[in-house]
Amino acid sequence: MKKFDLNIEKILEDWEMHHAIREIIANALDEQVLTQTKDVEIVKHGDSWIIRDFGRGLKYSHLTQNENQEKLSHTNVIGKFGIGLKDALATFDRRGAVVAAKSKYGRISIEKSPKEGFQDITTLHAVIESQIDVGFVGTEFELKGVTDKDVELAKTHFLKFSGEEIIETTRYGQVVKRNGTLGNIYVNGGRVAGEENFLFSYNITKLSAPMQKALNRERSNVGRTAYAESVKKMLLSAKEKEVAEILARDLMNINRGTEHDELNWIDVQDHCVKILNRQGNYLFVTSDEAMQHPDMIDHARGSGHEVITITESLKAKIRGATDVSGAPIIDIKQFVENYNDSFEFAFVDPEKLTDKEKAVYEHTSTVLELFGRVPKKVKGIRISSTMRRDFFEENETLGCWDEKSSAVVLSRKTLKSLSDYSGTLIHELIHAETGHADVTRAFEDSLTEKIGELCRQIVLAHKASSLERRKAPLLRRLAFWRR
Repeated sequence: MKKFDLNIEKILEDWEMHHAIREIIANALDEQVLTQTKDVEIVKHGDSWIIRDFGRGLKYSHLTQNENQEKLSHTNVIGKFGIGLKDALATFDRRGAVVAAKSKYGRISIEKSPKEGFQDITTLHAVIESQIDVGFVGTEFELKGVTDKDVELAKTHFLKFSGEEIIETTRYGQVVKRNGTLGNIYVNGGRVAGEENFLFSYNITKLSAPMQKALNRERSNVGRTAYAESVKKMLLSAKEKEVAEILARDLMNINRGTEHDELNWIDVQDHCVKILNRQGNYLFVTSDEAMQHPDMIDHARGSGHEVITITESLKAKIRGATDVSGAPIIDIKQFVENYNDSFEFAFVDPEKLTDKEKAVYEHTSTVLELFGRVPKKVKGIRISSTMRRDFFEENETLGCWDEKSSAVVLSRKTLKSLSDYSGTLIHELIHAETGHADVTRAFEDSLTEKIGELCRQIVLAHKASSLERRKAPLLRRLAFWRR
């Protein structure tokens, strides 16, 4: 039996029993990762708690206070400093627990003994006993004098025992469905902070420079500035529908002011939309758009779209953008375009019109002559018994310029009167000629110009007609006198 002076100079006075147990569990989990061995066991035998890994086994040399170079060079372990075990042993002693560690290299326990060469100074020593089982695999810690609550509290410091579910793994870490009142921040599975207003928990596996600098011996109370960028990168790398749907539900809380903190990042909002857009039928509208166009919203829901309310700033960011697969994001403008592209007209053969409808339709050539030069791209004037809906005006469309069929399509309803038919026809011919949309300055100017031209023709025709009427009596008199 040998005694190893632990040379503990500074005691972590605020450590409770569960902090010491946490360190034993952390070392066991790290050994599991480093050796790729089976899961750590944490079980109770009688009045003792057993924590065992199945790695290479604890040596007394591990009790030195040097940084563990193996852990420093490995990216997926919890511990880095190599001093947590000594802190734990000191805490066990101070809190009155009895601890012993067993491996194939021997058995290690602790006791207070005089410091070698200084009999008047008592320090904490590790008692090293000779080999007892060379075939023993791993390291087993036996803890007496610790409560079940201490152990359970210690386990909450680890993602593995938290009951929280990993829902996506990214190159920066894992997005975790939180289980409880806090969103936990883990580093390689070890908890370093808690956030009351985080939507998810997060396990950071790729440490940034600020994160590495912020990690302290206790691995607790790490500030948000150290891990915020890592959390953001995880969310921006996420591709799973479940992550996006949870974000989307919270996205709709922004207007209420009850959103979680991750949704304060506009880039996260944008990425959420891009994932959702790829995954299913969604329509992204602002609350104002939803109120202004209820007919469109009803139609969207009726056609299988889930409507997601977004902010004006997010609307500006996604306008004209594409999702993660390269498809256009379905905002209100894109929804209408998709609807128009997919609509099928029910065209009517002119021969099957009623006599009254034919009487109106037969004036088509006269209206076209009055209009002037018809655009070459207009290949026909067609009548349909069904028309696309004008969602922005919340009424039925009476006519449209349909580029897909290169035709001006007019509702059969316009054939009720020549004025309805000719007015709608001219309106749509201007759309075809200019390419301008309704309710734009350019379209209004073109429409005014065409009305002016038509009026000029009518006035000139009227003058010519009046002149002919005035000339008629004179011509009759002249003919009489000539006889």
